[in-house]
Amino acid sequence: MKSDLFASENLARATVTPGMSLQNAKSVKYNVNGEMLARQGSMVAFRGNLQFERKGQGIGGMLKRAVTGEGLALMSVRGQGEAWFAHQAGNCFIIDIEHGDGLTVNGRNVLCFDPTLSYEIKMVKGAGMTGGGLFNSVFTGTGKLAVVCDGHPIIIPVTPQAPVHVDTDAVVGWSAQLETGLHRSQSVGSMIRGGSGEAVQLKLSGEGFVIVRPSEVTETAAAH
Repeated sequence: MKSDLFASENLARATVTPGMSLQNAKSVKYNVNGEMLARQGSMVAFRGNLQFERKGQGIGGMLKRAVTGEGLALMSVRGQGEAWFAHQAGNCFIIDIEHGDGLTVNGRNVLCFDPTLSYEIKMVKGAGMTGGGLFNSVFTGTGKLAVVCDGHPIIIPVTPQAPVHVDTDAVVGWSAQLETGLHRSQSVGSMIRGGSGEAVQLKLSGEGFVIVRPSEVTETAAAH
């Protein structure tokens, strides 16, 4: 059988080393030898001897509640084999987190990560209950984290002299050491419609960076 469908860039990549790698721009491959974690429903294919289990609350809090921002649930994948992960054909990126690093990520952008990473669910300081509470995941430790983003992300440096204001529906993540707060301004949309509503942005101050996606969350996307 012959077809452009069978072009080399579309074929499953051969396993070389344990852990995660990009299969292509829209999916991540994970060579599992033990355990890894991923968002529930993100596995699109697997082969080998793998077991999938929802992460829950363990006795004495040994297992953190597996819920990140906006009610995103996690699952553990155990065993030996290969698994592929994707989410709504979003663009995938792998981030190497090193000792001393800290990255805050919106739950809707978490795809999968190494079990060597520590994660903690935190309410964004200074954000109150805006945007459903703005519960994000803070990743620390050493390992790889795969994030998914609608469109091509924008990476904006943050400096003490130049804080950055971002739309709470468009932000993907930011350096964990940045200070957060809310900034209210006249809504451009309401001005166009002749209204007088306010828009609320997340203000990030300090030294680091922020990741923004070039689109806001739609009601349909947020429902999935």
